[in-house]
Amino acid sequence: MMLQNYVPDGARPIDCLVDGGACEALVKGTHPDPFAVLGLHDSPSGVMVRTFMPGAQHVEVVARNGGGLLGELSCEHPEGVFSGSISERVPYLLRVHWPSGIHETEDPYAFGPLLGELDLHLISEGRHFKLAEALGAHVMSCAGVKGVRFAVWAPNARRVSVVGDFNNWDGRRHPMRLRGGIGVWELFIPRLGAGEHYKYELIGQHGELLPQKADPVARQSELAPGTASRIPAPDALRWFDDVWMTRRAGFDAAVSPLSIYEMHVGSWRRDENDDFLDWDALIIELIPYVADLGFTHIELLPISEHPFSGSWGYQPLGMFAPSSRFGTPEAFARFVNACHEAGIGIIVDWVPAHFPNDAHGLAQFDGTALYEYADPREGVHQDWDTLIYNVGRHEVRGFLVASALEWLERFHIDGLRVDAVASMLYRDYSRKDGEWLPNVHGGRENLEVVAFLRELNTIVAERCPGAMMIAEESTAWPGVTAPVAVGGLGFTFKWNMGWMHDTLNYMSRDPIYRCHHHHDMTFGMVYAFSERFILPLSHDEVVHGKGSLLSKMPGDDWQRLANLRAYLAFMWAHPGKKLLFMGGEIAQQQEWDHDSELDWQLLEDPRHIGISRAVADLNRIYVAEQALHARDIEPAGFEWVVGDDSNNSVFAFIRMGAEGTAPMLAVTNLTPVTRNDYRIGVPGLGTWREIFNSDSVFYGGSNVGNASGVQAQEEPSHGYSASLTLTLPPLSTLYLRQGDWPS
Repeated sequence: MMLQNYVPDGARPIDCLVDGGACEALVKGTHPDPFAVLGLHDSPSGVMVRTFMPGAQHVEVVARNGGGLLGELSCEHPEGVFSGSISERVPYLLRVHWPSGIHETEDPYAFGPLLGELDLHLISEGRHFKLAEALGAHVMSCAGVKGVRFAVWAPNARRVSVVGDFNNWDGRRHPMRLRGGIGVWELFIPRLGAGEHYKYELIGQHGELLPQKADPVARQSELAPGTASRIPAPDALRWFDDVWMTRRAGFDAAVSPLSIYEMHVGSWRRDENDDFLDWDALIIELIPYVADLGFTHIELLPISEHPFSGSWGYQPLGMFAPSSRFGTPEAFARFVNACHEAGIGIIVDWVPAHFPNDAHGLAQFDGTALYEYADPREGVHQDWDTLIYNVGRHEVRGFLVASALEWLERFHIDGLRVDAVASMLYRDYSRKDGEWLPNVHGGRENLEVVAFLRELNTIVAERCPGAMMIAEESTAWPGVTAPVAVGGLGFTFKWNMGWMHDTLNYMSRDPIYRCHHHHDMTFGMVYAFSERFILPLSHDEVVHGKGSLLSKMPGDDWQRLANLRAYLAFMWAHPGKKLLFMGGEIAQQQEWDHDSELDWQLLEDPRHIGISRAVADLNRIYVAEQALHARDIEPAGFEWVVGDDSNNSVFAFIRMGAEGTAPMLAVTNLTPVTRNDYRIGVPGLGTWREIFNSDSVFYGGSNVGNASGVQAQEEPSHGYSASLTLTLPPLSTLYLRQGDWPS
């Protein structure tokens, strides 16, 4: 980034007095090129200075070094245009006499262009991966003067100004310079510092004054319901996670245990005043809690700045800013550091599919459909009344890629869960005939989105090795997690929405009817290895009248808790990484309410403590046993043993890790009946140790089981040469590990 010299020698000559039209344009804030008339210029009568200070009584020009008077400016227009000659061309200050006092400052219009040509070129190509370092507000020094450089992309605006408390939100005071043909506007305002609120005021291409806009790449925002951007402190993030980041670069998520605690920051726990916990409080309360439960990762519902809390963050406008609701960016960095120090990764929900139409946001940003598609048949999301990013435009595509990298690189986030991918991929998503535009081939696929997602995932893989990109994609789109090189979209994982819907449908049924829906629990294995999957029991399943996980379970209180324990254990043994929304680990009774905290008083009940203990043990076993995670993406890592016993609602399968590690047998009985002497085939003799029993009294169960283990017999069953005779507790899942193998 190159800075021109202060008081550039290349200033063009102007007449001592501009014509009345130019003066009137300055006063009205409509002058197309304020740098042509404001600042320091050569004129036939010598060196001249002009400034616009509405409300000022008098303006003098003094030398910056020493303060000697260089000249007095006369009033050229009664609204506050002052101009006059000075004795010599030197760095200068404006000494402004206001009714309330005297103020000295450098002249913003005495500074030359700031952004370098490479920055501008990369922005226009959509390839500026550090976009928030080029655009936005940055505390810096220019030619030895401290201040803030502002830059914003608004190619169709006729005028863009910076407004804030520092200029009484008057868009006439600080109009910006337009750079080249790509539509970037910039301005350096001396003596501003971090923490100031600001927005941009724009005049559209037809001369209309637009609503004042927040900065699209702001790194910090005003606390909601305020909508202004804030000037961030420079170089304020401190990192102490070098060991973690080095290890992450070699992380292969596909063969590693991945157990995710999904949470909404604002409603996990509240303080004594029923306010959100901030990042520093979450370091103290959340991180030890998640560590004790054994989750490997925390996934945060969107924390990008968003105007409406009721959107849970899924309608963001600050794609580069952590929400001020929970603290500063520096505090968020401390939280990430603390997670990594505790051995916990961080995933953030990221929303590139759409944005809200709030007047201060991206909608019609420069008076035109700049970030969104112009045609509502492809630019308006009807379900959410939001606008859809025009990823066919280089600058918009670059904006989104840079946002993703901001979280992964600047904030050391370990993965992004990309929201609503299905809504992006299909042009007719949630639209009736005639309400959508086909692609160039007449089809429903959004080819621009496909290209964008492939580019995004390729760049992330190159720049952020080990970071995960996770798709919330609910259709059968082929190759979501296949490499881009073979025609896939390049995601690391995809949420397995089909598995979630099928199994919850099964579990919600009275056990007497489950025999007729046995396939709901087994069908997932038909396609389990077609993608790299995460099994999600997410926030979407416990809101909008769906009830909590516990409330979906049938039966009396004991049976509901037993069903939930058995279901979670079935899930933890099933191929696919794990995700559980907060509250599931304590058997939350009420469905999630984003305006209140979880029902923590449930942990006074031993039955709910039992669920928490079960989840912690499931995570411990999942991480320790290679059989449960190392071959998640390989068909050879799974074998059905009992998949067809619908009459008894029994399921059994073997999980296998790398050669030389112990296989694991998982057996689930989803009827409230104890099944004695149930024979199950196994791939080897020796002792099969019962290492988990969801019916253990420790978890609140009836304590029926197989003690420490069972000796395999040389009696063929289910295609194996050996078998076990087991006692299957009611509504339970058992894990049996072949004890003759090393751990």
